[in-house]
Amino acid sequence: MPRFCTSPWPRTAAHRGFTLIELLVAIAVMALLAIMSWRGLDGMVRSQEQTRQRADELMVMQTVLAQWSADLDALQVIEHTEPIDWDGQALRLTRQGPRQRDDGAVVVAWALRGGQWLRWQSPAVRTRAEWAQAWQRAAQWARTPGEAERRSETLLMPLQNWRLFYYRGGAWSNALSSGTSGAASAGGTAGLPGAQPTAGAPANPSANTVPVPDGIRLQITPAPGGALSGDLTMDWVNPINGGNKS
Repeated sequence: MPRFCTSPWPRTAAHRGFTLIELLVAIAVMALLAIMSWRGLDGMVRSQEQTRQRADELMVMQTVLAQWSADLDALQVIEHTEPIDWDGQALRLTRQGPRQRDDGAVVVAWALRGGQWLRWQSPAVRTRAEWAQAWQRAAQWARTPGEAERRSETLLMPLQNWRLFYYRGGAWSNALSSGTSGAASAGGTAGLPGAQPTAGAPANPSANTVPVPDGIRLQITPAPGGALSGDLTMDWVNPINGGNKS
């Protein structure tokens, strides 16, 4: 008797399904491609995050250094006082008021404490007695700040170390070894913007005044673990006595 095929489709090689081994190989290849794609995307995300972090830290540093230059550019020389002083821990300086010259002068201090670079600014001073008090408060803020001093400080950026050098006598030298001390009088207002000179004050405004260096070199080392690394050097040139400092 003739035999009839019960299946509507003939069993040919073209209609044969995948074997178990072929399915396992395909799944393994797809998993490998997924892992490679995930690693590529993760690398892109990490790269973008590092770029963003570096850009943020660079912007903060540029803002801080701009404030540094602004403070030095606005240095205010007052007779019988120290316009700038560096003790190895903090830099104190007297600068013009941030708004108008008639608003008086302010005392500014920069210090490194607890791995953070900080800036402190006093209220406006119009007499030498007010200046002397603000000058002492700046020194206290740098060493052992109280709650009142902390309210006037600004957190700038993480920092590992910073150093200062003065340009005097045609050469750069450590600021600690090239500074001189000036005597600050407790009374009088001569030399302060917006104040009337005291009777008997010296006719020469620069008499008995510590001279401002011809240049100031700042070297800072960013805190480890950040996007920025290596030492950064920035030179400030006194606009009055400055020249080519290299």
